[in-house]
Amino acid sequence: MKRYRVAVDIGGTFVDSIMFDAETGKTHLAKASTTPDEPVRGVLEALSRLGVSLSDTELFVHGTTLGLNAVIERRGVATGIITNAGFRDVFEIGRADVPATSMYDYRYQRPPAIVKRRNRIGVPGRIDAEGREVEPLDEAAVVAAAGELVAAGMRSIAVCFLHSYRNPAHEERAAALIRAAYSEVAVSASSAITREYREYERTATAVVDAYINPIFNDYVGRLESGLVDAGFEGKLLIMRSAGGAMTAATARQAPIYTVLSGPAGGLIGAGYLAKAIGRDRVLTLDYGGTSLDAAVIENGEPLVMHEAPLADLPAMIPIFDIRCIGAGGGSIAWVQEGLLQVGPQSAGAQPGPIAYGRGGTEPTTTDAALILGFLDPASFLGGTVQLDVPAARAGMEAKVSGPLGIDVTRAAAGIFDVLVARTAGAIREITVERGRDPRDFSMLAFGGAGPMIAPLIAREVDNAELIVPRSAAVFSAWGMLMSDVVTDVAQTELRLLGDEAEPFVAAAFDGLVADARATLSAQAGRDIEERIVRLVECRYVGQEHALEIELSESDPFATIRERFDALHKLRYGHAINTAVQIVTLRVRANAVLPKPALPVIDAATGPASEACIGERDCFCFALRDRTTFAVYDRAKLAAGHVFDGPAIVEEGTTTTVIHSDQTVSVDDHGHLIIRRRAA
Repeated sequence: MKRYRVAVDIGGTFVDSIMFDAETGKTHLAKASTTPDEPVRGVLEALSRLGVSLSDTELFVHGTTLGLNAVIERRGVATGIITNAGFRDVFEIGRADVPATSMYDYRYQRPPAIVKRRNRIGVPGRIDAEGREVEPLDEAAVVAAAGELVAAGMRSIAVCFLHSYRNPAHEERAAALIRAAYSEVAVSASSAITREYREYERTATAVVDAYINPIFNDYVGRLESGLVDAGFEGKLLIMRSAGGAMTAATARQAPIYTVLSGPAGGLIGAGYLAKAIGRDRVLTLDYGGTSLDAAVIENGEPLVMHEAPLADLPAMIPIFDIRCIGAGGGSIAWVQEGLLQVGPQSAGAQPGPIAYGRGGTEPTTTDAALILGFLDPASFLGGTVQLDVPAARAGMEAKVSGPLGIDVTRAAAGIFDVLVARTAGAIREITVERGRDPRDFSMLAFGGAGPMIAPLIAREVDNAELIVPRSAAVFSAWGMLMSDVVTDVAQTELRLLGDEAEPFVAAAFDGLVADARATLSAQAGRDIEERIVRLVECRYVGQEHALEIELSESDPFATIRERFDALHKLRYGHAINTAVQIVTLRVRANAVLPKPALPVIDAATGPASEACIGERDCFCFALRDRTTFAVYDRAKLAAGHVFDGPAIVEEGTTTTVIHSDQTVSVDDHGHLIIRRRAA
């Protein structure tokens, strides 16, 4: 058996890598700069810094937001649509709504459609809502439409026909015809991605998949070649947006499932950690170089949505419920009409913050942290990057403090104030607005900048405690090592809930479970530990939105109604004595992979002061002034150590900042537990 398992997560600024050694039980981590012009180069550089033998590596798990970035930045490939005659404008009409964030903006303009009208073509053929063919598919028209799109320069084609969620025959035939006639063109059929109703959402999902397909396939192909050249002969897995992993071959068939694969690793790790240390309710803060992602975990499981917005487009895929803010370590601070703004623009990896000395001229969060004293300019990233303090101060003076008429320290502190306010708002969206009290949750902070800013956010929302895990800077990559191989399948099945629906539901579940097991076997082999979850999505008749009820194979069918009423009352405060409608049946299947155990560290034999390596003048937000912070080496802290702020805990790849009204304890696994200090 091969010795190593490796995970790599590409962020906006850094590539994080982590290695697990099965022989020793130890992990080792490394970082390299992200290389936007050639992402594979950054991945291979991070691997080389791990110093691991890829020829002795059995598993490589990878997470990337390459596809998501292509959608957000509108740099996907030229894409066309083939649909039913008379329905070419479904994609552009959409829901004719205004995003909630622009509800009161009378100047709002809908972004241009990523598929122009001239590249949307309708062809004869029709399936009805019961899945019956009422008009044969015009195969010659399909081939002619594909030829017209290829001649217009389209590199990818999305195929979406009416009611293909009930009967995909026309879509499958059209896709086969296009691939046979134009093998160089990528084809995304909606029914191969999702078997759920709603014509616009299904079309948009197929379009997004087609839009990123060639980009993703090119990247994975280059990555596979680079790994083979480096001696890798194991299995390459790609993270899914709703957790779990899939083989690279499966991911290449439907890249849309990977759009949030980077942040998903962090949530998988957070769920695993929450169960291991006995925390039922956890708020996660993943703060990296370009964005901050917040999410909720309850009973060890992150919340999953089955439709999510990707930029201005809906995607009908399972995806973790994550609130993303365009604010990270590289986020640019600027002044507009006398007001301080932070992000969403980022200095990224190139040129990066001013302090990196790579040509950056715009002040960032990292520059602000350096000015406030939180970062040691000589030991940043383990001493691999020397930070330029005078340059950071000069840039802050020119672009922020000067225009605002305040000193550089106040300007830097103001940047953190803005970030804290924005993050607290996102947290309230996923807690208070859903009937949850954020004070009942533990907060878990990770990412390169997470431990630095999360203590401020915990103070703002008054969390019970803040947990900074070991290897926080590469926690998302660590979480990928905790992943199973997972597949999700779903089928819209609109029926009134009652005894007469039971045989139809049972038969549909049998088919979905068989499909899920076949997909798992193809990816993970037949000798696997399997876990199957069945979900019934229900709503009261006349409602638009639905709730999910888990139904195990042994549960009586009648319990669906009882559980739905109870969940509806818990979520919305009431239940209704009216008919219930089944909307969609879902199956999630896991092939359970072995996971590294959570290590236990040595107990303390002396006071925490033995881990103190010096002092530094820093800005304390509890005092709103500069004061002396004790500096601790995290590697020297042991289980049971307790100390008060103001303090800084340094490790090679991240820095934790504890303010004067907070206290820290170290648990048995080496995690830092930060709580508000008693008055």
